[in-house]
Amino acid sequence: MSTTLCQVMGFLVSSLGIAGSIMATAMDTWSTQDLYDNPVTAVFQYQGLWRSCVRQSSGFTECRPYFTILGLPAMFQAVRALMIVGIVLGILGLFVCIFALKCIRIGSMEDTAKANMTLTSGIMFIVAGLCAITGVSVFANMLVTNFWMSTTNMFQGMQNVQNRYTFGSALFVGWVAGGLALVGGIMMCLACKGLIPEESRYKAVSYNASGRNISYRTGPYKVGSGYEADPKTRKGAGYEETPRSEDGRRSYPSKYDYV
Repeated sequence: MSTTLCQVMGFLVSSLGIAGSIMATAMDTWSTQDLYDNPVTAVFQYQGLWRSCVRQSSGFTECRPYFTILGLPAMFQAVRALMIVGIVLGILGLFVCIFALKCIRIGSMEDTAKANMTLTSGIMFIVAGLCAITGVSVFANMLVTNFWMSTTNMFQGMQNVQNRYTFGSALFVGWVAGGLALVGGIMMCLACKGLIPEESRYKAVSYNASGRNISYRTGPYKVGSGYEADPKTRKGAGYEETPRSEDGRRSYPSKYDYV
C-alpha cells in the first residue's frame, strides 16, 4: 500500500511540476522593468522567452515576438533549449509513468517491468526538474549581471542609460515547478524499490532413494522381491517356511543339504 501511495503521489507531484514548467515557459514576465527610481511611469515593459511586451498607463498592451534567432544572446537561447528539453522529458516521463502505475494492469505485465518503467520515469522527472531549475537560474544570473551593470552606469552619470530589469513572476513559477518535478522523480525512484519482487529462496528438498520395492526399516534389513505373497496368507497345506539368513538372499543350510 505504501509503494502504491508513493508512486501515485510521485506521479501527481511530477505532473504539477511539468505543468508549471510549461506555464513558466509560455509566460511573458521573465523579466520586468524595475520601477524603484521611477514608480510612476507611462510605459511598463516586460519580457519573456518568446516576445517582449509594453503596457501603457491607459491599459493598452502591445506584444512583439522575437523575429530573429541568431540575433539573440547565446545564453538566452540556451535557456530556451533547457526549458524545451525539460518539458519534452517530463511529458515522456508522464506517459511512461501512467503505464507503470501499480494500480493499472495492462495484460500480463510483470512487477519487474513495472519497476523498470517506474525507475525510468523517475529519472526523466529528475532530469526535467534539473533542466527547469538550471534554465531559470541562468536567466536570473543574466538579469543580475545586467542589473548591476546598469546601476554602475547610472551612478557614473552616463547618458542613454537603458532600463533596468528585475525578476519576473515566471522565474518563481519555474523554480517551484522544477522543484516539484525533482521531488516527484525522487518519489518515483523510491517507489521502484517496493515494486521489485523479492528474490526467490530455494528450500532444501529431501530426496528418497529411487530403488524399486525397497523398504527401509530400523531392524534387520530384509529385502523382498516384491512378488512374494504376504507371510500371513502364504501359509497353507504342504508349505513349510524355511528360515532365511539376515541378508534375505538364501536360506540357512540344513542337515539335509549334505545328504
